[in-house]
Amino acid sequence: MSKPIYLFSISSHSSAISINSLSINFFKPKIDFSKYDYLIVTSKQTSKFLEQYESETFKDIPALCVSVQSALSYEGLGANVLEVGRGYGDNLVDKIKSYPKETKWLYLRAKIVASDFVSLCQDEGYSIDEVLAYESECSQAIKKVKVEDNATLIFTSPSSVKCFLKNNTLNSSHKVIVIGQTTAKALPKNIEYKVSKETTIESCIDETY
Repeated sequence: MSKPIYLFSISSHSSAISINSLSINFFKPKIDFSKYDYLIVTSKQTSKFLEQYESETFKDIPALCVSVQSALSYEGLGANVLEVGRGYGDNLVDKIKSYPKETKWLYLRAKIVASDFVSLCQDEGYSIDEVLAYESECSQAIKKVKVEDNATLIFTSPSSVKCFLKNNTLNSSHKVIVIGQTTAKALPKNIEYKVSKETTIESCIDETY
């Protein structure tokens, strides 16, 4: 009998027991998109947030996207992608710095973020406004889940790790796979893990074989 694979994410996969790890609450602040040259998109939730607005107000503003998945979600709105990062917020610093400091950026952010890339750029004089787009909390599903020993656990965000650990523990029988180094930092220090080669769920699944 094959060992179970648990995927802790807001997305699912047919090869895993998918546990929706977060409940998302979207805000709808007033935004004058015309003030900005580019948007910064660091999750698929940002694109879902933008669905609340008329696409004509933002679709002509290219977005700097943190990953392939966030880029695909933004393109799905009929909008254009400026550049795509390597899956981590910290990697966006060099991309932002490759543009003039006068460039007007708008970062549509979560209430709690894992990277301080915006403040690092702001401290050097780059013009980045931030708008609170959504907040997340641990879902009931991840609060109640009970995982078996010898199972494979896939975590796709620091929040998914933290929510899991509120009511569960990781032990040496678990095979732990994370989608990136930022997520890995949320794990307890004594836990061994693998990092997927790419920042996609499919790449995490590949690591289970």
